[in-house]
Amino acid sequence: MGLSAEKKRMTRFKKKQGIRKKIIGSQERPRLCVFRSLKHVYAQIIDDVAGKTLAAASTCEKTARDQKDIKNKVEASDLVGRLIGERAIEKGIKKVVFDRNGFLYHGRVKAVSDGARKAGLVF
Repeated sequence: MGLSAEKKRMTRFKKKQGIRKKIIGSQERPRLCVFRSLKHVYAQIIDDVAGKTLAAASTCEKTARDQKDIKNKVEASDLVGRLIGERAIEKGIKKVVFDRNGFLYHGRVKAVSDGARKAGLVF
């Protein structure tokens, strides 16, 4: 039998808490946080010390929606990774800490990290 939706959500939340105990974004090396819903992928670069979001990108944005060559969600996630990487480089951020937010490092989450690395981020 599979897990119920609530149990899956709670399992991810517990994993997320364990990850967040170890990963802290600073001014020198902010945190690249990825969240995926059923339809969309969101990425943010966060300075946890100041409590500020430095850059953000998602598949909800007009720039991501207007891409005609995207065939599936993994390709869209790669685009989000490249967008967040470009925006971070523009703001002078080159090194980040990757926060998978309790999700497995596979599929769309991995595509975001690969896209960010293609854009020039180091982690």
